[in-house]
Amino acid sequence: MNPYIEYEDNHLVAHRIFKHTVEDLELVWHRDRENRHVTVIEGEGWMFQQENKLPIELHPGDQIYIPKRTYHRIIKGSTDLKIRIQKEFN
Repeated sequence: MNPYIEYEDNHLVAHRIFKHTVEDLELVWHRDRENRHVTVIEGEGWMFQQENKLPIELHPGDQIYIPKRTYHRIIKGSTDLKIRIQKEFN
């Protein structure tokens, strides 16, 4: 079971909602098969961390590029987090 609700626009674009009530243990380190461009729509207190880097706080309007096969995770905030994911297959 995923720690988010996902709505796909198509196979390249998805919207995800992470509830602020999600358990910390559900937000695991992982990596994806494709490059991703993530845009933060809303959320407070959430953080993003890539392997071997310090976490960065997320704010509405932030854009993050995640190269394929890069370990990363999010860290729970105080409100729901809504993001847009653009997948890039190549």
